[in-house]
Amino acid sequence: MLVKRLAESYNKCKEGICVETKTVIYELRTKHGLSQEELAEKVLVTRQAVSRWETGETVPNTETLKLLSNVFEVSINTLLGSPRTLFCQCCGMPLEDSIMSKELNGEWNEDYCKWCYSEGQFAYPTKEAMLDYLVKHMPNPEHIPEEERRVQLDHFLLQLKHWKA
Repeated sequence: MLVKRLAESYNKCKEGICVETKTVIYELRTKHGLSQEELAEKVLVTRQAVSRWETGETVPNTETLKLLSNVFEVSINTLLGSPRTLFCQCCGMPLEDSIMSKELNGEWNEDYCKWCYSEGQFAYPTKEAMLDYLVKHMPNPEHIPEEERRVQLDHFLLQLKHWKA
């Protein structure tokens, strides 16, 4: 799946501005003050491989994307130029790198926010617990009765991966 996303996202545009993988890698490398050779050492490739990524001649393979993700502390989605909008599959909140959860081994989990999933555990063991939290904390500008909000939120949650099962 990641290879397919990589191929599809190579030249995808975000908000009208094309963000290519080559640009993302170059900007992250320079932001972190790394030479091509230093980055190559960290992700176990040659300096020439890094150069080819940055010119757009090639793209990193799946395993290398995981290593780059850890080196730069960004999600693979970010490395691919944010080709798709991610949402927490537990609460529905839009995901950015700063709030994305991580697995116990430190790898990014692009399915959940850090408040719903942390250290390999879900914060809300049941859909009812999630609903209780959402009903209590979500803004209610139209002053919809609590029970009606609960029904609306329940319908919304059932569309998310975590609650479909």
